[in-house]
Parts: sequence; structure tokens; C-alpha cells
Amino acid sequence: MTSSGTNPGGLPGSAAWELLLPTASAPARARGRFLQGALREAIRAQRLPPGTRLPSSRELAEDLGVSRGLVTEAYEQLTAEGYLRSDRGAGTWVGGAVRAASARARDLAPRPPGARADFLPGSPDLALFPRAAWAAAQRAVLAELPHRDLGYPDPRGLPRLRSALAELLVRRRGVVADPERIVVVSGVAQATTLLGCVLHARGVREIGVEDPGSPQHTGLYAAAGLRAVPLPLDAEGLAPGPLRASGVRAVTTTPAHQYPTGIACSARRRAELLDWARAVDGLLLEDDYDGDFRYDRAPVGALQGLDPERVAYLGSVSKSLAPGLRLGWLLVPERLAHEVVERKRTMDLGHPSLDQAVFARFLERGDYDRQLRRCQRAYRERRDVLVASLAEHLPHARVSGIAAGLHAIAELPRSCGPESRFVARMTAAGVAVRPLGECTHTRSDDPVVRLVLGYAHLPPARIREGVRVMAQALDGRGG
Repeated sequence: MTSSGTNPGGLPGSAAWELLLPTASAPARARGRFLQGALREAIRAQRLPPGTRLPSSRELAEDLGVSRGLVTEAYEQLTAEGYLRSDRGAGTWVGGAVRAASARARDLAPRPPGARADFLPGSPDLALFPRAAWAAAQRAVLAELPHRDLGYPDPRGLPRLRSALAELLVRRRGVVADPERIVVVSGVAQATTLLGCVLHARGVREIGVEDPGSPQHTGLYAAAGLRAVPLPLDAEGLAPGPLRASGVRAVTTTPAHQYPTGIACSARRRAELLDWARAVDGLLLEDDYDGDFRYDRAPVGALQGLDPERVAYLGSVSKSLAPGLRLGWLLVPERLAHEVVERKRTMDLGHPSLDQAVFARFLERGDYDRQLRRCQRAYRERRDVLVASLAEHLPHARVSGIAAGLHAIAELPRSCGPESRFVARMTAAGVAVRPLGECTHTRSDDPVVRLVLGYAHLPPARIREGVRVMAQALDGRGG
């Protein structure tokens, strides 16, 4: 290099200088881009600190073996962007506007705890995702999708998908499903937030939530400006007395299979909840998170089918396909439809069109029904294995709740408590569990340990081994 000995700005021979050398070996058309990128990176990383004088365009071009015009263009571009400053007659310098930023890309996705036995609830078996059928649907959609459907979609969702969803929900869940009132959303979480925002805009400031219930509801409603009011359950579901006394006019409920207790709302209680909603001009938000998975009988139809103007119906594919798809639906009463759709429009301009079209085809061809049957067989077997393993290794444990969903409630003998001591023993043994107490708003060190045991994500052999390890930990025998 002709100027490597002169070191005009402290650049030649430095680590920053070495970053620029690949520019000479880059393809001719890419050299300018390479040089600009290398200079940006050196300045961002503080290898070229503010105030560093750069070689003249002639000197740098000679050292790199490139044209002077290429270096001049790079200097001008980075000066325009604020990385460099140029003083007439005084050379080119590194500017002071840039601050170093971390290049580390963190992964904030929830991950399994890496426990020896993981019974945390809420996860389906992602290995059951129908990759071949989904890939076939993607290929077909890409081949046939009209160009116009790649534009901004209807904020409610593609008409094709809303029609297919209406047919599915009427057939499988007994809802009253008008495609005009279906909104395609990014899962139940977005549906909950949408409804919370609309209710807040209407002057609502409090909303009832089941206690125990989903820990996510409080945070989702808080983001919409609503305070979650915990409401107790009884043997038939959400207790009507405390609901009436609370003064709320909207409440979230899981009537088909309450999370986490596993209660199925009785016919009498369903009627009482609807009577309450009509009496106070209120709204029931029905979270049908695993309503398709009933193992001892046909699933009970959705509450929404009894009064579609008093019940907003929420569902998704998070348990049947995969939560990472971020695909769900909201069936909204007519009086709220316009406000929900406009809120959805301003929130994200609609769900991705390609994903919607793929799912529509998946529904139309019967692939989703086949997936539901596959999951139902697998999860029913795993629940049976869990119940049998508990009977073998922890014979005094009592399993409660209906035979449904992706989790079961196991009540252990009083001798296993209190809850805090039990959890500490399980953690030490490498067993991940969630006590029922973690799903309540009123925490107490209950002497009776009740566990919310997730099983859907575990193969049968892992379930048997996990229960055995749990029993050994309780006996003090370790692994």
C-alpha cells in the first residue's frame, strides 16, 4: 500500500483499516457498497472514534487499489448520512453524531425451563404441526393468489378466510357466525386487547376476570386502561352472586373448560351469566382457548350461540396448530363491530394476507379438521397416561376437572404441603410445576397443594418418567 507508512490520520495499519481491505477483492459493482458498509461499521464500533481524520480520497484509493471516484462517492454518502464531516481544505473527519449500539440480538421468546421433568401448562406439542400439509397449502396459495390480495387487506380479514372460519365455528362450536362480524387477529391476546380498547373508549374502566384464571388477562386489560376485578368460581363456574355485587359490566370467562380449574360451566350457570349480561346491558368475553379438546364426550357448544349480541367469542390456532402462527379470530356483537374493526385498522392495518390465504385453504380442504382429530387422539392418550402414572406413583393424588384440554388439576395429600415448600422440593429435583395458587389474585400458602399439570407437549414416556421423578422427590430419594 503506497501510503501505509505515512499514516495520515492514524488509519493505516489499524484494526479499522483492516476492515476496509476486502473492498479491493469485492466484485467491481459491489465495491462502493462494501466500502461504505465497512466505514459505517468501523465508526459505529468506535474503531474510528469521533475526530479521526481520514486519508484523502486519492491516498485511500491507492491503498485499496480502487478508483478515486469510488472513495469520493463513499465519503460524500457518509457525510450526507452524518457519519463523516468534511471541512473545505481541511480534509474528512469522523463526525460526532454516532453512538455505539449493541450488536447482540437477544431472544426474548418464552422457553422451556430445561427441567428434568417439565409439567408447566399452556403448550401444545409443536412436533404435531402438519409441516407437509401446511407447505403444500403455501405453495398452492403462492401460485394462485391474485396480485391485488398482496395489498392492504380488509382489517377484518380476507373474505375467503372469514367465510371458512364461519363454516368451521358453526359446525364445530355451535356459534352464530356471520362472516361480516368475524375479525382475524393475532391470537386471543390481540382480540382481548382490541375489546379492552373499545370498552375503554366507551367509558368502561373495570372488567371482571375469573379467579383463579389466566395470569395474562390482568396485563392485557391494563394495557387497554382497564382494571381487572377478580371474581371467584364455584363448582358450576363463575359464581353469579359476586359477579352481580362487583358492579362490572364486562367479564372474561372460559365456560367450555375453565382455565385452570378444569370446570365445565353448567347449563344453569350459562343461563345465569346471560341473564346477568342482559340485566346490566353487559358483555361476556368467551375465551374458547381449547374448546375442541373434550375426551369423554362431544364438546359442549360455545356460550355465544345462545346470545350472540351479549357474547364476544375469541379463539385461535395456538393449541391446535402452533402459537407462533399468531392466528386467531374474534366474533364480535353487531353493536361493537364497527369500533372493533376501526381499532384493528389503526393497530396494524390487518393481518398478513399470505398467512390468511394459507389458513383459508387449510380449512377448505379439510386439513384443519384432520389436524384437530390428530391432536385430540394424542392429547387424550397423554391425559390417560398422566392419570394412570399419578395413580401408580402418587396414589393419594386426586385428579379433578373434566377430561378435556391440555392440562389437568392434581390435588396432593396435605402431607405434601405447604405449597411453597413443595415447589422448592420440586425445583431442587429438576421438576417444573405450576401450583394452582400462581393463577390466583389472592395468594396464600395453602396447606393443600393443587398442581396445574400440563401434559400435551410431553410424549407418554416423558410423562411417566416425570411423575416418577416427582414421587421420588417427595419421598426424599432424589433421582
